[in-house]
Amino acid sequence: MGNAVTGLVAVLLGVGGAVALFWILNFAAERMPKQWEERFKPYAFIGPALFVVGIFLLYPSIITVVDSFRTSIGTADEAWTLANYNWLFTDPALRDALINNFLWILFVPAGAVSIGLLVAVLADRLSPTWEKVSKSLIFMPMAISFVGASTIWLFIYAWRPPGTDQIGLISAIFQGLGSPLATPIVQNGTLRLNTFALMIVMVWLQAGFAMVLLSAAIKNVPEDTIEAARIDGATEIQIFWKVTIPQIASTIVVVTTTILILVLKIFDIPRVMTSGNFNTDVIANVYFDQLFTARNQGRASVVVVALIVLTLPFMYINIKRFRAQEAAR
Repeated sequence: MGNAVTGLVAVLLGVGGAVALFWILNFAAERMPKQWEERFKPYAFIGPALFVVGIFLLYPSIITVVDSFRTSIGTADEAWTLANYNWLFTDPALRDALINNFLWILFVPAGAVSIGLLVAVLADRLSPTWEKVSKSLIFMPMAISFVGASTIWLFIYAWRPPGTDQIGLISAIFQGLGSPLATPIVQNGTLRLNTFALMIVMVWLQAGFAMVLLSAAIKNVPEDTIEAARIDGATEIQIFWKVTIPQIASTIVVVTTTILILVLKIFDIPRVMTSGNFNTDVIANVYFDQLFTARNQGRASVVVVALIVLTLPFMYINIKRFRAQEAAR
């Protein structure tokens, strides 16, 4: 009860404080000479947001970059060095994590967008009632946290030795078919099958997000272009690839980029399901282990810098696409 009251008070103070701040700034701007009011008002409303971004985003980013060049931070042996960057490019375990991140980048956005697009196209051909039902079922996993989804799929992948009662869905199906699994699904350390098993969880979570946006884009495709293609003798597959896809290409790029940025920061699923073991480690998990287990702030910082560098190109593509769309309006 005490935590709930504290949370409610924090929300009220936060929202009330923000409203009061903007009211005061607007009040002050309206009492300035006209020429000064027009100059001051944009900064009055943007200024607090820029201040918050600077304090909670830019400043920590700068400190992280600085710490990436230091070792033994906070001790008498603290020194400035490139050792952390040397570790970044030479450590075999980190190299495996980078390979896994690359596989996540390669397959998860493609899988989620493909399934979302397929469902969007097929659901569009159903009756209104069944369209809503099918889309709701696909979108439902979006309401589940990454940790919750990981726990669900741990039970689906659960494995026991052949001959015993299987509690995992997949293991029980194979045993029921007379071909029990000899090894656990997510504990086969000789292949990267474990990483792909974890990717399925992410695709399951994000397919609904892709489906909603792509479905809206498909419904906005002018019916005249589709009818013209049919009159010209185009098949439904040709219409899909040569008429529909080109007109929703910008939405596909935005959805893919959004999921891709999310994948770059993937942490929860590998942490909950395998703790990075069995060839499933990812960069964010390496950061967690370096900061909280090894207590090596320098190496943790250099991992964050690597993540920032990997994310920047995709953010640039997204911003460039957004500006192109705004300019076309």
